[in-house]
Amino acid sequence: MKTYKLAIAGGGSTYTPGIVRSLMDRLEDLPLSELRFYDIDGERQSKVVIAAKAVIAEYTDRINIVETTNPQVAFDDVDFVFAQMRVGKYAMRELDEKIPLSHNVVGQETCGPGGLAYGLRTIFPMVELIDFVEKYAKPSCWIVNYSNPASIVAEGVRKLRPHARVINICDMPVATMRNMSAILGVEREELEVDYFGLNHFGWFTKVKVDGVDRLPELREHIYQYGLLTEDVSKIDYRHADSSWIKTFKNIKLIMDYFPDYIPNPYLQYYFFPDYIVETSNKEYTRANEVMDGREKSLFETVKNYEETGVLADEFHVGVHGIFIVDVTVSLAKNLAKRYLVMVENNGTIPNLPANAMVEVPCLITSKGPVPEYVGEIPYFHQAMIEQQLASEKILVEAITEGSYEKALQAFTLNKTFPSARVAKAVLDDLIEANKEYWPTLNKKYKEGVLI
Repeated sequence: MKTYKLAIAGGGSTYTPGIVRSLMDRLEDLPLSELRFYDIDGERQSKVVIAAKAVIAEYTDRINIVETTNPQVAFDDVDFVFAQMRVGKYAMRELDEKIPLSHNVVGQETCGPGGLAYGLRTIFPMVELIDFVEKYAKPSCWIVNYSNPASIVAEGVRKLRPHARVINICDMPVATMRNMSAILGVEREELEVDYFGLNHFGWFTKVKVDGVDRLPELREHIYQYGLLTEDVSKIDYRHADSSWIKTFKNIKLIMDYFPDYIPNPYLQYYFFPDYIVETSNKEYTRANEVMDGREKSLFETVKNYEETGVLADEFHVGVHGIFIVDVTVSLAKNLAKRYLVMVENNGTIPNLPANAMVEVPCLITSKGPVPEYVGEIPYFHQAMIEQQLASEKILVEAITEGSYEKALQAFTLNKTFPSARVAKAVLDDLIEANKEYWPTLNKKYKEGVLI
């Protein structure tokens, strides 16, 4: 029987134990001989791996477990790498959210200025990871990337490492489908959806069950409840916090204005940035919720396990872990399963640029994702996407060229900003906060005059 070596880059993530449980549940489909944990923060990772090892022990004692901060040890001869890096950890996420909010601009980790800041921190470390994997891993190795902000990271990889064996994925569409299936009273796997857009910036155009489009039924439900069941206990634990309940309710607001398609939940930040700011707690953001919730719970669970030898049932199998394993099994077995992932457009959506990294239905084969033809999209959606795409592409140019002016252009183009003046104020504050992480952004002009 063929077995696989798999490395998790970002082994210190709070998601790691849940992903490990998903891997253990699928050992028949993806038999592992070795599981490696890699993180630049060895101390944090060592605590998380205690929980991961306890999860593995519930299933098998036949997997060799490696924990390391050395990239060669981590990636030598591996078949797959799961990437889930968070550069700057939650301390920087908190600043990504609170600095924009101090200027009355959306504070969110992947959308608006927070996402742009996070992208500027992540692109070069992601490229470094790709180089390590290409140097040490099997030539056939695939990196399945969860690292945010996924759309900006995907664009950076496309530009800087165009031939890298990377599949960029996100669990937000899958989480949205989970809510849809709960509303419709079917299993998520029974849904076949049509979808187009960028990551965190797209629309579901059809939601079929047994060949019948149930989107009209979902639309009527959303008008009353948002994209939530009346019983919110049916929501995956990861998205059950109050901020996520609010996010899924806000889909109703978007569809009250634009009812044709079901939007990705994150579009709330672009359609209603003023409302989002008005209803945000500037002193206690999502980063604080995660630090006080999921992160604190994980390390308390580890401490309790060390003291008692009893592992609390904290590490559920949610859509986050299920999706990355589903994609990997399809890669490994050449199953050509249909999932929403990010790929270079190349005519999939003819009225978007060929080099746009779009999120669309793809068949996942051993050679990578094969996108389904979507066709031309409505002009309104095309225009919205092209503005967001321009912001992300110019940001990547800013980091590769070290250009302050292009960073400001990227910020100004983002729909979460009311003006270039505000965009500049937020950018300047974020530059100060990210001195340790961002490359230097040099100014070509000073007060409009060439330097």
